[in-house]
Amino acid sequence: MIYEIDRNIYRIVVPLAGSPLGTLNAYYFRGGEEEYLMDTGFDTPACEASLRESLVSLGYSPERLNIINTHLHMDHTGLDHRFVGPRRRIYLNRTDMERLPGFGGPEHGRRGERERREGVSENEFFRIMQRVGFERDIAWLQSVRDQFVPLTDGQMLDVGSCTLQTVSVPGHSPGNTMFYLPEKKIMFTGDHVLFDITPNITAYPDFDNSLQHYLDSLETAKRFDVALALPGHRSPGDYYARIEEIRRHHDRRLDEVEDIVGNSPGLTAYEITHRMRWSIHPDSSGSFPPEQMWFAAGECMSHLDKLVSDGRVLRIDGDPYITYRLP
Repeated sequence: MIYEIDRNIYRIVVPLAGSPLGTLNAYYFRGGEEEYLMDTGFDTPACEASLRESLVSLGYSPERLNIINTHLHMDHTGLDHRFVGPRRRIYLNRTDMERLPGFGGPEHGRRGERERREGVSENEFFRIMQRVGFERDIAWLQSVRDQFVPLTDGQMLDVGSCTLQTVSVPGHSPGNTMFYLPEKKIMFTGDHVLFDITPNITAYPDFDNSLQHYLDSLETAKRFDVALALPGHRSPGDYYARIEEIRRHHDRRLDEVEDIVGNSPGLTAYEITHRMRWSIHPDSSGSFPPEQMWFAAGECMSHLDKLVSDGRVLRIDGDPYITYRLP
């Protein structure tokens, strides 16, 4: 499905089969000598076929296509190598670009080390890693490594017939980025502000207190004059109202986690995760689907990190597990 946003700017809805995200919004900027595509989708035949069919219907030129990524996650970068034109460029925030080579292996390995300390059993850890792709194949990165161009906060990027401003909003990923079109007051929010679902804020290795980064980035987002907000998934909505809704959501989450710790001191993060309220549901065995457990546990840990940083919860470094209690 294709929506015309403005002259020479289009939203392409790419189905993400099997993902609770439902769809990805890719944005195509038609130009003269060069064209641009913001985000691409998972590296699957279904995603590729859907995106290519839409681009062909818009009359795109494969030889002239550059890629812009809002962040490093594979539902946004997975098809970069299949669509970027020869000798064209792939733009990505410098922070995420530096992490991308290790994202499928070493970085998930460090996250896995924390998962074990936070209470996941060996069997559950193995089940999760099988499904989330601990040994993710990112060989595609090697084929386009020389085409990556780092972006920094505030950088202006000429895209077709318009100019985008890079807006760094770390949190959802360490280098998460929005793009602002000043003359139209359009903000391409990526996964920083979503309207039908709440962005997942997970704990990253070597990125302390990701939730605090995210909340600070919501304040950054409010400073822009936005008439139209275009998200990375699902439908657009009211930009400023949604920012406040998301902030209140995390306030409630923090209170919920603090209450669980207060009522049951000595729990691990994984035990706390299972006591939190989620829109996803356990399977017939009483367990979360493995991919969703990865995201849920990461979200729980990011909230615990902020509670510990704020002095509302104590982290107890025990053997073999880390546990939590109130001061």
